[in-house]
Amino acid sequence: MRVRRLAAWTALPLAVTLGLVACGSGGDGGSGQSDPNAAVRIEIAEPQHLVPTNTNETSGSQVLAALFSPLVDYDEANKPYEVAADSVTSSDNKVWTIKLKDGYTFHNGEKVTAENYIDAWNYGAYAPNGQNSSYFFEKVAGYEDLQGEKPAAKTLSGLKKVDDLTFTVTLTEPYSEFKTMLGYTAFYPLPKAAFSAPGVLAEGYEQAPIGQGPFKIKGTWQHDAKVEVEKYDAFPGQKPKVAGVEFRIYQQPTAAYADVLSDNLDVIKTIPTESLSTAATDLGDRFQQSPASSLQVLAFPTFQKEFSKPEVRKAISMAIDRDEITKSIFKDSQQPARSFVSPVVAGYRENTIGAAGEFDPAKAKAMYQAAGGPSKIELSYNGDGGHKDWIDATCNQLKANLGVECVGTAEPKFADLLTKLKAKQPVGLFRMGWVMDYPSMENYLGPLYSTNGSSNYYGYSNPEFDKLLAEGAKAPNEEEAIKKYQAAEDLLAEDLPVIPLRYGQNNFGHSTKVKNVEMDLFDRVDLLKIEAVK
Repeated sequence: MRVRRLAAWTALPLAVTLGLVACGSGGDGGSGQSDPNAAVRIEIAEPQHLVPTNTNETSGSQVLAALFSPLVDYDEANKPYEVAADSVTSSDNKVWTIKLKDGYTFHNGEKVTAENYIDAWNYGAYAPNGQNSSYFFEKVAGYEDLQGEKPAAKTLSGLKKVDDLTFTVTLTEPYSEFKTMLGYTAFYPLPKAAFSAPGVLAEGYEQAPIGQGPFKIKGTWQHDAKVEVEKYDAFPGQKPKVAGVEFRIYQQPTAAYADVLSDNLDVIKTIPTESLSTAATDLGDRFQQSPASSLQVLAFPTFQKEFSKPEVRKAISMAIDRDEITKSIFKDSQQPARSFVSPVVAGYRENTIGAAGEFDPAKAKAMYQAAGGPSKIELSYNGDGGHKDWIDATCNQLKANLGVECVGTAEPKFADLLTKLKAKQPVGLFRMGWVMDYPSMENYLGPLYSTNGSSNYYGYSNPEFDKLLAEGAKAPNEEEAIKKYQAAEDLLAEDLPVIPLRYGQNNFGHSTKVKNVEMDLFDRVDLLKIEAVK
C-alpha cells in the first residue's frame, strides 16, 4: 500500500510495453533557483493510520516514507539494495542476518538498534494489537503462537538480537524473496518512546510518530487537514533538498487540481479523470506521466449469499465493457486489465481471466439469471478518490446488460470504506486499488487473496490457493516460485473474487514553485529529489 498497498484514488496505467520512462519535471520553465529553506505541499487523502505496522494504504505510506528510512529500497530493475541496512544475508533462505548501518538515530535522539526492529515487528505480529499489516510477519518463526484471542506468546521466536546493530530472522520455511519484502512499511523500526510498556503502544504516538527518516513530524497529525514534517538534520543518509513537506489532505481531487493550477498546492499525485483531457494544456510540461504498479478492481463480498457463486461474479465481469470505460472516462490513459498482477512484475501474463474478461452482454445476462444473481447491485467507493464517473458508467452498463437496478454509493473517505469492510458491514460490490508493497508476483496474490491476507476484505478462502502460494514462497529461485504463483492465479481466475479492471500509470502534476518532481512505482513522490524554486 508502501504505497504500495491499497490506493485511495483512481490510478492511471501503463503501456503494455512499459515504453514509458519515469519522468521528472524540469519544473519551473527555467526561472528561479532551488530554495533549500522552503517547504513543499503535496496532496494526499486522509490516512487511515500512521503506525508502520498498521498502515496499508497509499496516503499513510507517503507520510511514513518521510518519517522513516527503509531497510532496503529498489533499483531500476526492481532489485533490493541496502538503505538503513548495512547487509541482509542468508546461506539457506531461512535464517537471515540483518546488520544495520551505524549512525541512525530516531527524531527524539534515541540511537537506532536491533531491538527497535524486534520490538516493532513483535508489536505488529501480535494478533490482539489488530495491526493491518500483521500478515507480513507470517513467514517469521513463532507467528502462529501470536495469533488468536489468547496467544500462546507475545514475541516472535524467530527474532534474535546478536548485538546492538545485528539481529537474525528465522523463517518457518525458506523464502528467497525475504530481502525484497524488507522495503515494505511494516518493517520500519519503532523507538522505545513509542511504547508505554513492553508491547503496548504509547497513547498519542500515532498522532506524532517518531521515526528515523529524513524528516521529522512538525506538531501533530491534523486530521482531515494536514500532516507537516521538517528536515531532520541528524539524518545520516541522503539529505532532502527541501526544508519540509506539508501533506495536505483533500476530500476531492478536483479541489487539489484547482489548487495546483493556482500555485496553492505543489504536487497532485493523481490528475482527476475529468481533467485528463485538459491537463497537458493546463499544466504544460508540469503534467507528468510515469509507470506505476497499481491495479484497480471491483471486489465481491464473497461471504454474502448473493455473491457467493463464481457464476454470478463472472456474469457481472462479462457485462462490463472495460475498453469502452477506458476510452470514454479515462481518455485512453489507462490499460484495461484482465489479470490479477501488474505488467511491472516478473511472471505477469496478459489475460488470465479468459472468458470472464470478454465483454459479452447476452451471455452475461443468461449466466446471471441462471445463477440467481441479485436484482439490485450496489457499488461502493470512496468519495475522496475521484471514482464517481467510472462507477456511474459501470452501473449504467450493468443496468443495460444485466437488467438489474444498480446504484453507486460513496463513502466520504477511503478510511471509512476500509473500516466498514473490516467489520464486514454490507456495502455491495466495492472498488479497490492495489499498489505493490514490494516487487514480486506474490505481493499481488498473498495479501489480497490468501485466507489470512492483510487486505483480503472479500472473505475469499481457497485452501489450494493458499497451498500453492506457500509452495511458491518456499521455491529455491524466482523461476520456480513464479510457476507456483501462476498456478495460484489460475485458481483466482476460476473463482473470480474480484474483477480486474485497469492497470495504473502515474498521471501527476505540479505547481510552478517546484521542480524535479518524480513518482515511483508505489504511488509516492520522491521526497529526496523534489526541490522548491525561489
